[in-house]
Amino acid sequence: MKLKYLSTALLLLSSLVSAQSFIYITDQVDIPMRSEKVFGDNIVRSLSSGSKMAILQATEDGWTQVKFEGSTGWIISRYLSNNPPARAQLEKLRQTYNANKLLLIKLVKRKTELESEVQSLKVANTKLSIKTSKSIAEKGHIEDIYKDALKLEHSNEKLITKNLQLKSEIQLLTNNNTATQDSSSRNWFIVGSFVLFFGILIGFIFPNFVNRRRY
Repeated sequence: MKLKYLSTALLLLSSLVSAQSFIYITDQVDIPMRSEKVFGDNIVRSLSSGSKMAILQATEDGWTQVKFEGSTGWIISRYLSNNPPARAQLEKLRQTYNANKLLLIKLVKRKTELESEVQSLKVANTKLSIKTSKSIAEKGHIEDIYKDALKLEHSNEKLITKNLQLKSEIQLLTNNNTATQDSSSRNWFIVGSFVLFFGILIGFIFPNFVNRRRY
């Protein structure tokens, strides 16, 4: 039995990697913490299974001095373990499971929200695609109108140029017609003058000629 206590003490001593290491109450009934390494009316407090405490020292007679929440005392070494008891590990796993379950619920909810957002974005994207297609069609229509406007403007420029040419020709013809009319008037004036002259001349000559034939 002494050899067993010695082995436990050596195991505890070998687990000390710093000035203060931690140790746990094994998965059994509540274990008393005593003020001295003897049995008697010297219990400082009782520690439940899984209680985590700082180990101060371990002796060869099977006792370990520990510190728990400001209290310092001695506990029989065989009731201590370097690892949390199975019940404490199970509780920790249960807490981890509950936390993961809660996280999973949140993730599922968030996934649903993201799927809804994605669906909304798809609808918005579809509307945007339709709007973009309409804009492209309107742009093509406007470009066609612009091209037609350029053609009309070019045709209009040609018509304006032709109109100016026609105006110039009309003005030239008007000027020529006026000159022709003036020339014709002058010619008729000259002809009339000649006719009048010859008429007067004939009026003087013809009576004299008739009178001469009478005599």
